[in-house]
Amino acid sequence: METTVLIVDDSKLARIVVGKVVAALQPDWQRLEAGNADEAVAVIAAKPVDVVIIDFNMPGRDGLDLAEELRGRFPAMPIAVATANIQDEIVDRARAANATFIAKPVTEEGARGFISGAALRLRAPRP
Repeated sequence: METTVLIVDDSKLARIVVGKVVAALQPDWQRLEAGNADEAVAVIAAKPVDVVIIDFNMPGRDGLDLAEELRGRFPAMPIAVATANIQDEIVDRARAANATFIAKPVTEEGARGFISGAALRLRAPRP
């Protein structure tokens, strides 16, 4: 089964960087991109997505709003929120949405725990 990761960030450069990190850690994963929360919802409506990495600061709805929406629709989906804005409130909201927090700039080392955990969870038998 092919694994698809959706990278959501309003910065094309940031999407490229995250895509390279994902490719280095999980080269077989298919990567999709969206520039904001509404594009992400449209992508997910059009194609099955297994994992989502979301930027926090985006125009329109922020990444935590999107993470909370996706958590409600996909309770088991691995979701990470990536941001350089490391405030307790943001980290707490990410945790409340059962989303992993990844500090920006996203690096292989910074994303390794989330990506490997997501891969393990996706391989586990589903109840």
